[in-house]
Amino acid sequence: MIIQAAKSILFSLQFLTVLPIRFKKVDKEMAADSLIFFPLSGAVIGLLLILLFNALFICNFSFLTIDIIVIVALIILTGGIHLDGLSDTFDAFFSAKKKEEILLLMRDPHAGVMGTLAVISVLLLKIGLLYSADFRSSGISLFLMCVLSRWAIVLLMCFFPYARKEGKAKEFIEGAKFNKFVLSTFLCIVLVFVFSKTTGLIIMAFIGLVTYFFGKFSQNKIGGITGDIIGATNEINEVLVLLSINILERIN
Repeated sequence: MIIQAAKSILFSLQFLTVLPIRFKKVDKEMAADSLIFFPLSGAVIGLLLILLFNALFICNFSFLTIDIIVIVALIILTGGIHLDGLSDTFDAFFSAKKKEEILLLMRDPHAGVMGTLAVISVLLLKIGLLYSADFRSSGISLFLMCVLSRWAIVLLMCFFPYARKEGKAKEFIEGAKFNKFVLSTFLCIVLVFVFSKTTGLIIMAFIGLVTYFFGKFSQNKIGGITGDIIGATNEINEVLVLLSINILERIN
């Protein structure tokens, strides 16, 4: 059981990052079990970004430069896969097409105007919000941003059907049972509470609510979710986590 859990953790890292982890053969059970550990993989990504942030701070880089480099590092670490999903989703959803045409547009390798604007906007918002947050909360911001956005992916996969007959995310979604969501949520709560106490849990509830309504919107529009929508949700939630931290800091 421990070996199986270790394999699932490594596979979740393989799926969510470009770290040199490669499984030659992956069955549906491993794909499903890996969902439990998506928040943990988010924690690994967040901790790597925190290490980079602190290293750049020690080297006396300006705060704005540090924030830009960290966000670029996040893109490199994830292979830009979520940004690609964001671009495809916005191009497709803003096309005013029918379901079949929307699904075809999501597989178009060319980026349109709305997709390009979405990517630029998200990157600028991440840098701006990270920069405007209290410096002392930068580490917590990066950690929560990465953990909660990956947990939200599990929520989407467990509560909404796959809109395509075939696709990369199909194996995950077919095995995404409610018990996987419960275990992933428990792990996420532990990680969030250890690092940010009740503040993180408040943000987690907000992210869960937004993710659920976005999933419902997608289901009404195209009958479910796709890999691109999952990526878009991840990117949007990263922005929303940083925005939430900024708002809560100013309220307090």
